[in-house]
Amino acid sequence: MRIAVLADIHGNLRALEAVRADLRDRSPDVVVNLGDTVSGPLQAAATADLLMSQPFVHIRGNHDRQLLNRPLAAMGPSDRAAREHLTSRHLEWLARLPATHRLDDEILLCHGSPGDDLEYLLEEVDGDRVRLAAAEPIRTHLGTVNASLVLCGHTHIPRSVRLPDGVCIVNPGSVGLPAYDDTRPWLHYVETGSPQARYAVVDRSPGTVRVEFIALDYDWESASREAAQANRPDWAHALATGYALRASQASAAEARP
Repeated sequence: MRIAVLADIHGNLRALEAVRADLRDRSPDVVVNLGDTVSGPLQAAATADLLMSQPFVHIRGNHDRQLLNRPLAAMGPSDRAAREHLTSRHLEWLARLPATHRLDDEILLCHGSPGDDLEYLLEEVDGDRVRLAAAEPIRTHLGTVNASLVLCGHTHIPRSVRLPDGVCIVNPGSVGLPAYDDTRPWLHYVETGSPQARYAVVDRSPGTVRVEFIALDYDWESASREAAQANRPDWAHALATGYALRASQASAAEARP
């Protein structure tokens, strides 16, 4: 089975279109989308419209869930920006998406970890950065899951890990947002160092998993300008550079005449 694995599109229609164009030459058997599909200041509604028309397998991420279960006033700025452009039809589609899904008995899709869409499965926070977690806590985060291949997203970092018990875990990276900051459990930055759109192709046959990580050029300068026009300098910087905007950088920019 050839699986194209997408995650963390975050309403970046330009990046998604680049991925769709690249997929035409790769002939996947199935395309999966691991959630956090529309949240952000870019093109939430158009991204949802496109994905709703595709025969992809979708699950929801934490931001998709938050768009449904939080009042507008309690949302963060990325969720609020998306929610203001989504219709009831889009929200009904998001509400139908499951938190996890099995492609077959051996392949599990999740957003964060199987039990928590906010939990980093393959990484742990170390100071103000993240790093690869050891095999034992990764296995703990998997819980009682019985699968030989787990596809996850959430951290936006392309990574493939094989545990001592043989379980392979793949994070394809983010289609639409190459860097961000988070405050859970404390302020830290997650960065890929490149503005490219990322996804993965996984070829699975009995006893074998082959993973190809793909990074694509697209018009990220236009995406960055759109974020800047929406008063999101953090997104504008991340989209243009692949690095997260530090508070000191933001303050310096505001101080310029």
